[in-house]
Amino acid sequence: MEEQHRPAAPAWDGGPSRWRHGPPGWDRWNEDGHRARWPWRSTLLLTVFVLVGSGFAAHAQHGDRLALDPFSRALLLVGSGLLLWRQRYPVFVVFGTAAVTLVYVAAGYPYGPVFLPAAVACISAVLAGHRRAAWTAVGLLWAGHLLVAHWLYRRLPPAGDRPPSWTQEIAIAAWVVAVVALSELIRVRREQWGRERAERAQAARRRADEERLRIARELHDVLAHSISVINVQAGVGLALLDSDPEQARTALTTIKAASKEALGEVRQVLDTLRAPGEAPRAPAPGLDRLPELVEQAASAGLTVEIEGEAPAPAPGADLAAFRIVQEALTNVVRHSGSRRARVRFEHERGVLRLRIDDDGPATGVEAGGSGNGLAGMRERAAALGGTIEAGPREDGGFRVLAVLPWKAKEDNR
Repeated sequence: MEEQHRPAAPAWDGGPSRWRHGPPGWDRWNEDGHRARWPWRSTLLLTVFVLVGSGFAAHAQHGDRLALDPFSRALLLVGSGLLLWRQRYPVFVVFGTAAVTLVYVAAGYPYGPVFLPAAVACISAVLAGHRRAAWTAVGLLWAGHLLVAHWLYRRLPPAGDRPPSWTQEIAIAAWVVAVVALSELIRVRREQWGRERAERAQAARRRADEERLRIARELHDVLAHSISVINVQAGVGLALLDSDPEQARTALTTIKAASKEALGEVRQVLDTLRAPGEAPRAPAPGLDRLPELVEQAASAGLTVEIEGEAPAPAPGADLAAFRIVQEALTNVVRHSGSRRARVRFEHERGVLRLRIDDDGPATGVEAGGSGNGLAGMRERAAALGGTIEAGPREDGGFRVLAVLPWKAKEDNR
């Protein structure tokens, strides 16, 4: 299978192996990584234009230059026809068109659009990355014309030819500079467009990565708490199935309620993915659902004490605070031997300090978690410009301290 991706074309060093657009095999691909197409239409149109324009030029310069003959038309065809390979062999084409043009002028044939193929080849070579080759070819063409027009004209046809004025030579030099400048301008614009396309693609990938992480974090937070409750109650149900069937029934009822809630929240997340751009059908959870969270924790055997009052809802921060409390209580159920946790709210000067404590000790038992809970909490806090501190306390417990910017809805007036 042919390679689909290739590095940038190397700079021309004058050797025949560099006349291709890169190493052998690369001449089949253009700069976008797709198979290069033969520029039939543009080459045909330019060839017709050069032939017709040279005919008019021969009529206008009758008596001053030689009339067009089969050899001159062959030169015009070859010079224009070489452009068919300008995308695959840009260095060869730019030198080939320059040489054919110089032979045409030295043979005494009329001036006209004969220089146009060399200009097009120069632009193609510059765009292909062979800038020095293009400059060299155009410079040699101008120097060769200068030599023919001012020193060799007596030995070359037509007979009795006189050198052009230096004003004409300055105009030709200006033409050469204009072709090179146009080539460089097109190259710079193309590189700029390429960078912009790459930046847009990178931004799109970054947005996709951020969205994927957001969805993963949301699903983790949705499922972790409910699955922890289900895990604890399943263990209780199995332990009491024979000795206390009624208590086992209660555990199964709790499992049913927790799984139903988890399915509902997962469905809400998936609905937002299936209908991009539409508003979610159900509001995102916030601190107003804290009593439900306390009740779920109680069904898992964890008593939660609330200290302070939850502040008024704030867009974005309300969901983050709820998920942080949910994940912290989930970690207590999973990893702590304590059956009691404390959630404290402190809200002042647009900042919410949220503290979740348990008295420990850590059980050291693998609870089957993904290990991404604390990372997810830190990501949520960082997305709002807040911070998370989590770690063991000196007395053996564990503390999660979140500091979140908090601007309630009623403050946005």
